[in-house]
Amino acid sequence: MESGDGVIRSARLWVWLLLPSAGFAAGPTFFHDVAPILQKHCQSCHRPGDIAPMPLISYQDVRPWAKAIRAAVVNRKMPPWFADVCCGTFANDRSLTTVEIGMILSWADNGAPMGDQADGKPAANPPNVALRSPDVILPMPQAFAVPAKGEVAYQRYVIPTGSKADRWIQAAEVRPTARGVVHHAVVYVREPGETWTQGPTKADILSVYTPGSEPDVWPEGMAKFVPAGSALILELHYTPNGKPATDQTRISLQFAKSAPHKRVLTLQLNNTKLLIPPGDANYHVTTSGTMPNDALLLGFLPHMHLRGKAFEYDRIAPGGAPEPLLRINKFDFHNQLSYKLSNPLLLKKGTRLSATAWYDNSSNNPRNPDPTKEVHWGEQSWDEMMVGFFDVAVEPSVDKKAFFVRQ
Repeated sequence: MESGDGVIRSARLWVWLLLPSAGFAAGPTFFHDVAPILQKHCQSCHRPGDIAPMPLISYQDVRPWAKAIRAAVVNRKMPPWFADVCCGTFANDRSLTTVEIGMILSWADNGAPMGDQADGKPAANPPNVALRSPDVILPMPQAFAVPAKGEVAYQRYVIPTGSKADRWIQAAEVRPTARGVVHHAVVYVREPGETWTQGPTKADILSVYTPGSEPDVWPEGMAKFVPAGSALILELHYTPNGKPATDQTRISLQFAKSAPHKRVLTLQLNNTKLLIPPGDANYHVTTSGTMPNDALLLGFLPHMHLRGKAFEYDRIAPGGAPEPLLRINKFDFHNQLSYKLSNPLLLKKGTRLSATAWYDNSSNNPRNPDPTKEVHWGEQSWDEMMVGFFDVAVEPSVDKKAFFVRQ
């Protein structure tokens, strides 16, 4: 990856080359050039009511932040995207191109001009903003009051679907109303006849929410399955942030228009035997599982807590060496993103999928709650987790409970 100075030189060169043909000799303007970049890459989080600290919608919103935006894109701090370019290409890649960085730099360095509002493009719906037209919205049965401080036990709610017919779900979104205090949320499918209310469970996961995540929209011809009469179990991890809040998370669902060719399953690789020594800056654990049948790998969602440092998924063919599929060199607790492959990847029967997580329990980690503490698996943010979620597409008749065998 280029350094900040290298980015500036490359970006300015690209903008200089593009200026004559683009017909804006005076330089980029907000409406013609910058607004489309913000719509595509930034407004999914930088909008009223979402997790970013300020909206970046109108010119009046953006103009005071021009210098800060310039610095953030030069250093590639924004928009957040952590996949190493070594491994895989991803359909939801948020990173800016050199040309887009150049537009923002040139615009900010030229006084951040507004330009002609008539030059503005129609605002596209950012890719990870709420589903536009869900077929059903299922809210928590009642709001939950999150205190300003202290430990909050996991909250779990049973939400009946009310459906008397089997449903194939094309898209799902878990949307808290108080995102600042929701560490994560998981929606499980509890099939008819079952009575459990909390894990561990082999039930299918309908959707997962983490800070910075986006709605689950599965490829055409692939969908999640929710049997008639099922209930959804909504598990919520709240983390107080100094201010009392009230949350009533909702689940939005969009049905597939026809029966899919493939069923999507969300699986996970866990290692609950964490024992991170005090002061260890590079502790790591690995776990793996073997595919009992062929499957198409669709994407990943790595999950750790405050000491999380790096994460990697590898494919290991029988008798072969590990092949990196996703490498996160700098895990960000506050931006736990999903990574959706541009092209599904075949995992043949007998293939092992492994996940490795690294942790920084030293005093050099500014988010470390206590570098003198030995850290174990636990539900709260000051504990640790190692979960490698991943989506696969399989034949529609496959039973999820028997599909993935951990080793």
